[in-house]
Amino acid sequence: MSRRLTLRPLRIAVLTGVAAGALLVPATAAFATDPTPTPGATDPTSADKEALAKKKAEGARTSKEAEAKKAAEAQKTGGKGYPRGGVAAGEAPAQDDNTGTLIGSATGALLLAGAGTYVLRRRTTARREG
Repeated sequence: MSRRLTLRPLRIAVLTGVAAGALLVPATAAFATDPTPTPGATDPTSADKEALAKKKAEGARTSKEAEAKKAAEAQKTGGKGYPRGGVAAGEAPAQDDNTGTLIGSATGALLLAGAGTYVLRRRTTARREG
């Protein structure tokens, strides 16, 4: 058995590993960000939190009153003042998560591994038979 034949599987394994790594590195970006905040030196005190909660409650109450007034006016005008859809209708924007990136990278890695295995087995069979 020649030296070239014994190093071939090692070379193929290394190349497959490099290709899989190239596909999996973008998937690590999905885990790179941490949504939980870390406490800082300028965190609000309990008094600040209470004042902020009161302000938010007051703002929510005034915005609900304004929406009720708009709805009443829109009903008077025959409904022509209603928004057409999407964010203007109050629909929340889509959350930006990296699930698609993670699933795509994993799928690509599996497809690459499957294709590499298929090619290697086919080459090995071709060498044995002919």
